Amino acid sequence: MTTVLVVDDEPIARRRLIRMLRRLESVLVVGEAADVKQAVAEAERLKPDLLLLDIQIPGGDGFSVLERLGASAPQIIFVTAYDQHALRAFEVEAVDYVTKPVDPVRLTKAIERAILAIAARASSCKVEELTTTVHSLRETLAEVTIPNPALWIRHRSGLLRVEIEDIIYARAERDYVQLHLTEKVCLYPENMAALETKLAPYGFVRIHRSTLVSLKAIQKIQRGVDGRLTLQISDGTRLTVGRTYASGIRNRLSV
Repeated sequence: MTTVLVVDDEPIARRRLIRMLRRLESVLVVGEAADVKQAVAEAERLKPDLLLLDIQIPGGDGFSVLERLGASAPQIIFVTAYDQHALRAFEVEAVDYVTKPVDPVRLTKAIERAILAIAARASSCKVEELTTTVHSLRETLAEVTIPNPALWIRHRSGLLRVEIEDIIYARAERDYVQLHLTEKVCLYPENMAALETKLAPYGFVRIHRSTLVSLKAIQKIQRGVDGRLTLQISDGTRLTVGRTYASGIRNRLSV
């Protein structure tokens, strides 16, 4: 529903405009004003979508109302007894104008144009707000230092930090998991399912019920005579892909 404020210094003219507007299901008259001061005050208070604004009103003119409202001005349809005001009306980006005596059909067309303009303005504002929000979020994220993800493993009397990016693959070892790193092997005190949950977001994929591998560590894929896939890893290790995991690894590697 489009809200409308009617501004005209003649009470009879205002009542006639309001009667015509009330016949339209798409608009709601929320107020009326008789001069510049009252029009500005009511526009700021009611925040209508549309001003039906007489050009010749006490306290200045319709253009004075726009000047005082500034950027907060709603969409405008000017009402004038003089057609020569039309050019200036469009110079201030009025959506339309109607001449007195106002014809109901002409008024309806002007209202329809205004509704489209209001919708376009709302869409533009939403896009602008979204763009601003995205820009703000990007700036915020750029300022945040994200630590390198790591696992902490008990080692002797303390804890050993293992960078996830250093893990090439992992193999189940009873109640532990062997973490094969670029330069060493560590035992991680959790089962394979728990480790997979932690490493999956960082590009690790299950290739066997007992093996988890980093996608970036895979150097070559080969198919054996039995149809099974074998992966060659960056440290030279060859790992066999379990049959139930083959389709998953193909999808992840797009092969």
